[in-house]
Amino acid sequence: MNAVVAAVLIMLALSLCRIHVVVALILGAISGGLIAGLSLEDTITAFNNGLGGGATVALSYATLGAFAVAIGKSGLAHALADRALALVGKQDDGAAATGIRFVIIGILLAIAISSQNVLPIHIAFIPLVVPPLLYVMARLNMDRRLVACVLTFGLITPYMFLPVGFGGIYLKEILLANIENNGVATDGLNVMSAMALPALGMLAGLLVAVFVSYRGERQYNMEAIARTERVDVSYSPRTLTMALVAIVAAFVVQLWLDSMILGALAGFVLFNVSGVVKWKEADDLFTEGMKMLAMIGFIMIAASGFAEVMRATGDIATLVQGSVAAIGDNRALAAFLMLAVGLLITMGIGSSFSTIPIIAALYVPLAVQMGFSPLAIVALVGTAGALGDAGSPASDSTLGPTAGLNVDGQHNHIWDTVVPTFLHYNLPLLGFGWLAAMVL
Repeated sequence: MNAVVAAVLIMLALSLCRIHVVVALILGAISGGLIAGLSLEDTITAFNNGLGGGATVALSYATLGAFAVAIGKSGLAHALADRALALVGKQDDGAAATGIRFVIIGILLAIAISSQNVLPIHIAFIPLVVPPLLYVMARLNMDRRLVACVLTFGLITPYMFLPVGFGGIYLKEILLANIENNGVATDGLNVMSAMALPALGMLAGLLVAVFVSYRGERQYNMEAIARTERVDVSYSPRTLTMALVAIVAAFVVQLWLDSMILGALAGFVLFNVSGVVKWKEADDLFTEGMKMLAMIGFIMIAASGFAEVMRATGDIATLVQGSVAAIGDNRALAAFLMLAVGLLITMGIGSSFSTIPIIAALYVPLAVQMGFSPLAIVALVGTAGALGDAGSPASDSTLGPTAGLNVDGQHNHIWDTVVPTFLHYNLPLLGFGWLAAMVL
């Protein structure tokens, strides 16, 4: 069996058996290296060499976590939760409760989308905004799997369709740059046109999750939520105003210096200077924030090690070449297999941004040979990279929602986030991505 396929399947199987994701990634990487014929020493060396690739991301999440805790100290999230709870208290019928559910879904969706462009703090908003809303959602009997699907949609679709914020990095700096480096001119190409159909597939999955799969009620233990999340946080117009000012400052610094780390630090320091966070509390709050997203950071570091072992095996190229051998002159089959291989790679690595450089060098020459248009090639490679971001145990687009929804231990990462997002987004993305490759 191909070592990459075996490693990803082992990692996924262990994760589904509720083995911690970091352990699953390490065991999957070692298994893949040994299956490829690497020695145990070479496998571990490759894994260690790859760990540094996730360090910057991990540090970014740690500082963003500290910034998120400081925003929480201002009471902004609790003000939103209190307002929602007041609306729940006034409801007198099922129709009113349904309306409030959709308001919460709409707010979370808007924040998730904005976290990719308007205020590009990515998943750092989730542990800040979601936990204070858990009590309200439980009162409404909202299924947390629905919330996980909503958040994952907002974290992925903007970067794969809108060329701003993280989308500017994914679509312009990574996708178009790698396609051009491999021999296809991208001048004048409208990347939004290429990715419109795949984005429509994501939207279709969201609508199914909201109106079909998880529209029913689900019961949660209210006492467990009350013990963990109904902590009183005082707030005033001044603290809420300072929270908004700090958010704007973090946004400006991030754009100015192109650094999420420095942007988050600027926002945190502003909270200190303004007195919202007292100087004697600053050290403890910063440590608390770093711990809040530390697990995600470690998983991203382990995923980088996993990816490096997969590269060291040389079986990624073998996997693609084997697919080519099975294709012949069938463009429809070629498009499907390229997307399927992209799904498999991203599921293992956990990062669309890291997948593009791996597959572009192999896919672009093949697609040119098969007669795909430049626009279709952009759609193929862009979709193949994004496939698997939803539904990967090691993806921050699934880890983030779990971090917010599981603070009381009632939301399982694999069965309540990974499996629902895989089914609702990867399957339609496969279909709509294939359609885009065939019609463009």
